[in-house]
Amino acid sequence: MTDTQALSAPIANVARPARRSQWRTAYFGTPGNALVTLVCGGVILLLAKFALGWLFLNAVFDGGAEACKQSSGACWPFLADKLRYMLFGFYPFEEQWRPLVALSLFLGSCGLSMIPRVWGRGLLLAWVIGILPLLYVLMAGGVFGLTAVPTSKWGGLPLSFMLSFVGLAFALPLGIGLALARASHLPAIRVLGVGFIELVRGVPLISILFMAAVMLPLFMPDGVTIDKLLRAQVAIILFAAAYIAEIVRGGLQDVPSGQFEAGRALGLHYWQVMFKIVLPQALKKVIPALVGLFIAFFQDTTLVTIIGLLDFLDTVRTALRDPDWQGIAVLEGYVFAAAIYFLFSALMGVYSRFLERHFNTSYR
Repeated sequence: MTDTQALSAPIANVARPARRSQWRTAYFGTPGNALVTLVCGGVILLLAKFALGWLFLNAVFDGGAEACKQSSGACWPFLADKLRYMLFGFYPFEEQWRPLVALSLFLGSCGLSMIPRVWGRGLLLAWVIGILPLLYVLMAGGVFGLTAVPTSKWGGLPLSFMLSFVGLAFALPLGIGLALARASHLPAIRVLGVGFIELVRGVPLISILFMAAVMLPLFMPDGVTIDKLLRAQVAIILFAAAYIAEIVRGGLQDVPSGQFEAGRALGLHYWQVMFKIVLPQALKKVIPALVGLFIAFFQDTTLVTIIGLLDFLDTVRTALRDPDWQGIAVLEGYVFAAAIYFLFSALMGVYSRFLERHFNTSYR
């Protein structure tokens, strides 16, 4: 045994009892803490017992709607029968391999893009020149022998990801520009920034979607139409940009003014100071708020149903209206939708904490 190991062994032996003592103090240190711990433990056990019985012990794994009517557990045949529709909506059945490949490519590319080693201009170019056009070609078709599929047939999980990811990807730089405009010393620029932000934040998203889908075509020249999906995408971009602008503005205000003055003293002009000194610090400070906003907008894409687009949650609702399954598997459908939303929202939360550790944003 080396000297280091000999010294670390007693420390580890002392740390274990200390941790056990802290655990006992935290959960059973006082009668009140002990009561709360026992009550919460009992509730968790009851919920686990119910979940185990509903998910597995009393569940129906084979058969149809009639078999599910006789059971008090989950009706898994419903998910097996409606899974493809819930994931892809009205996309042509024989072509559903295309949104599956597009979704897999998108998720794989997102996972790769989360690795700090690959960050850079090359990654941005890969998304702009390669990944996004390829995803569109897979979904829309019309080239390379792929059957053309109109956007009115797009739906389900790919549509939810497209609206949220593309919307936020374009909204982030626009929101940063609006934040800089609002903090500008030029009156005209500041008034335009403030006016746009307050106007957009003053109305709900559903109103902007409704105006983009219904009101905008009334002002277009005869014979000129804009795709409904594109209108919804632009509405989400503008709405998200206004909220991102306020979050970024808060980060800018938290950066000491001496940082800007030091940059100017070094001979840097305004944009160099902003992009090399101020903005990197501001964005690091608002990572939790930005990720929280991204999670909210990922879930708020369900509002596009008001303009006739079928996102993931609406395809689940439509599947539940099937006469063969109506009133039988309601809980199963919503539990499945909640699990999908929770999974991706939790992953974004985990990545947010990773970014905070990576950029060392713990200012103590």
